[in-house]
Amino acid sequence: MKFIISSENFLRTIQPLMGLIINNPALPIIENILIETTGNKLSVKATDLETTIVNETNIESDSSESIAVNAKLLSETLRTFPEQPLTFKTNTDNKTLEIISEQGNYTISYIDSDEFPNTPELSEAQSISINSTTLSRGIQNTLFAAGNDELRPVMSGIYMEINTESVLLVSTDAHKLVKYENKINATNNSTSFIIPKKPLQLLKNTINDLDEIVNIDYNKTNVIFSLKNMQIYCRLIDGNYPNYNAVIPKENPNILNIERAVLLNSLKRVSIFSNKSTHQIKFKVKGNLIEISSEDIDFSNKGHENIKVEYGGEDMEIGFNGKFLIEILNTLECDKINMHFSTPSKAAIIKPEKTTESFEEILMLVMPVMLNQN
Repeated sequence: MKFIISSENFLRTIQPLMGLIINNPALPIIENILIETTGNKLSVKATDLETTIVNETNIESDSSESIAVNAKLLSETLRTFPEQPLTFKTNTDNKTLEIISEQGNYTISYIDSDEFPNTPELSEAQSISINSTTLSRGIQNTLFAAGNDELRPVMSGIYMEINTESVLLVSTDAHKLVKYENKINATNNSTSFIIPKKPLQLLKNTINDLDEIVNIDYNKTNVIFSLKNMQIYCRLIDGNYPNYNAVIPKENPNILNIERAVLLNSLKRVSIFSNKSTHQIKFKVKGNLIEISSEDIDFSNKGHENIKVEYGGEDMEIGFNGKFLIEILNTLECDKINMHFSTPSKAAIIKPEKTTESFEEILMLVMPVMLNQN
C-alpha cells in the first residue's frame, strides 16, 4: 500500500470516527481503524460493534489494499503536523506503516485487515430520504431528554417516525419529554424505529453545518444513514416505545408567557440554593408575577426572585426539578416561551412562542415534583 494525502484532509476524514474508539475494549482489534485504498479513493472504518462509521476521501494512489492501524496513535500523529502532503507506505515484512513528512519519518505497526469486523449488511431493507438540516434540528432538540436506564433500553434512545406528512422525533427519561415534529418532509414510505443516542450524537456532529440529503436504509434490526462520503451503520433498539401522547395533558388552561433568557438566568441563580439531591424549585404564580424560590433546609440556604410575566389562569404553586428546567431552556432556541399548566400534580408543557422554522413544532414537557411542606 502506498498513498499521498494532505495531513489536514486525513485528520478531517478520521475525526468523525474517533467517537467510536473506546479504551481496552473486549475485542482489541476495534481500537484500530480500517484503512482501505481503492485506486484514488481512501476509505476509513471504525466500529464499537453496535455502530460502524465509514468515511471516504480522495488520495493519490494506484494501490488497492487494506490494513488496520491504532486509531488514537494515528490521530495524535496527524494533529501535530502543519498542513502538508504526507506519504504513507506499508512494509509487509515487519507489518509497519511508514509516514513520510517534511519533518521526518515515522513508523506505526499495523494489523491484517481480515481480523477487522465486517460491515453490517441489511437484508430486506427499505429506503427513505430526509434533509440534513431537518434531521440535525430534530436530533438537537431531543437528544438531551433521552434516558440512561439500562433496565428500560427503549427509553435510552430516540423514537423516530417518518411518514408522508412529517418527521417526528420523541425522547423521554420519564421526568422530561420532547416531541419534535417537522412538516416539511414528505416521503412515499412510512416507518418508525428507536435509535440509540450514541450514533445520533455522532451523526449530529457530522451534519451540523451541512445542507444535503441524507438517505436512510433500514430493516427491523439496523439502520444506515448515508451522506455524500460517509455511512453510519447502527443497530436499532428492539421494543415498543411508550405511549408518549398519554402523558401530555390535553387541557392546560393556565398559560404563562416569559422571556426564555430571563427565566433561564433566574433558574441558574436560584437553583444554587436548592437541595443538591432533589434540585427542587418552586414556582408561585399569582397575577402577572411569578416567584421562583428554592431552599436547602439542611444548610439553611434560600433563594428567591420575582419576575413580571404575562399570565392567564388561576394562581398556582408547583414544584420542578430545576436541573431539568435548565436543560430544556438551554436547548430551546427562541426569545420567548409559553408554559402551559393544568394542575400542580400534572406535567407542565413548554413551547417556544415562535420556532426557528415556521414548519416545525416543538413541545417539551417536564414532570412536577411534590413540594416540601414547611
